[in-house]
Amino acid sequence: MKARVCGTLAVLACLAAPAAGSARPDIDAAVAASGQARAETAIFYYAWFGTPEGDGEYHHWQQGGSAPPAQVGSSYYPSRGPYSSSDDLVLGAQMREIAGAGVGTVIVSWWGRGSLEDRRLPRILAAARAQDLAVAAHLEPYGGRTVASTGDDIAYLRALGVSDFYVWASVQLPDEEWLALNRSLDDVRLFANTNLPGKAAAGGFDGVYTYDVLLYDGHFFPRYCAQARRLRLLCAPSVGPGYDARRATPDTRLRPRRNGATYDAMWQGAIRARADLVTVTSYNEWHEGTQIESARSVGGYESYEGAWGRRGPAAESAYLDRTAYWSAQYAAARD
Repeated sequence: MKARVCGTLAVLACLAAPAAGSARPDIDAAVAASGQARAETAIFYYAWFGTPEGDGEYHHWQQGGSAPPAQVGSSYYPSRGPYSSSDDLVLGAQMREIAGAGVGTVIVSWWGRGSLEDRRLPRILAAARAQDLAVAAHLEPYGGRTVASTGDDIAYLRALGVSDFYVWASVQLPDEEWLALNRSLDDVRLFANTNLPGKAAAGGFDGVYTYDVLLYDGHFFPRYCAQARRLRLLCAPSVGPGYDARRATPDTRLRPRRNGATYDAMWQGAIRARADLVTVTSYNEWHEGTQIESARSVGGYESYEGAWGRRGPAAESAYLDRTAYWSAQYAAARD
C-alpha cells in the first residue's frame, strides 16, 4: 500500500543491447536520437526532499531513523548527497538529466493544494519547461481526497498547464463517480493506477499504469496492454531498475537490480507489449530504491557498480545513460 511517510509503494527476444563495458557509442547515438523518444516516455519524480540550509530542516532524508548527511533514508546514496527539492540549481540539473535520458514528461508526485509539493510546483514547472519537458501530476491519496476534490485539483493544475494526470489508488473510490468526472473533462488525460484495465474502463479513464515495479514485471505487460487495447485504453506500463526499501521502511521485500538486467527486462517487456507510453519508476524515489538518479559508492550502501560493466565514476550515471538507450529503442520500435 502507498503511504506518504514510507514512499510510493509499500506495492522479442532480447533487443540488441551493447555488451558490458562497450556501452558508450550506443548511448551517444541514443542521446542524439532522444528527441524522437521523449514524447513517449514519462518518469515519476519526487519534490519532497529538503535540507536545513534550504528548508530549515531535513525533509525525507531522515526517514527510517537515518541521520543525514552521513546517513540517508535509502539503501543507496545520491551522488549529489542529500539535496533540497527547492534548490533551483538542483532542479535545473535534474531536468537536464531527465531530458538527456530521452524522457519527455516529468510526472510530479502531488499531495494536494497547499502541500510542500504544491508550493514547489512552480519551480519545477519552470525548470522542466526550460528543458522542453512536459509536466504531468501524480495525484496522491492526500487526506480527504474524493473524486469531487480530484476534479477541483485537475481544474487547478490544468490552469498551470498540466494536462496528464496519473491517479494513484484510483480503485479505492467509486467507479460511477469516476465515470461522471471523466465524462465532464475535456483536453486532459487521466490514467488509473490498476492492474485491471476493466476497472479503469468502468471509471471512464483514458488509460492505465502500474507504477509498482516490485509486483509487476515485463512478463505482465503484453497481457496487460492487450486487455487495455481491447477496452480502448492507453497502456502506460511502468518500468524500473529494482526495489529495495529496507533502510527507509519496514518492508523487507526486494527486486534485485542484477547489474542492470532487471531494468533491461522491464523495458523489453514494455516494447514487446507495444505500450502506448512507457512510464519509469522512478527518477528519485530513493526510499524504495527505484531511482535512476545518479548514486555513488559509499560504505554500507548499495551502488550501481557493475551495471552494464560500469565501474567507478562511470557507474554513477549508468541508469540515466541506459534510459537514453532504451528510450531510443522504444521510439524506433514504434516507427
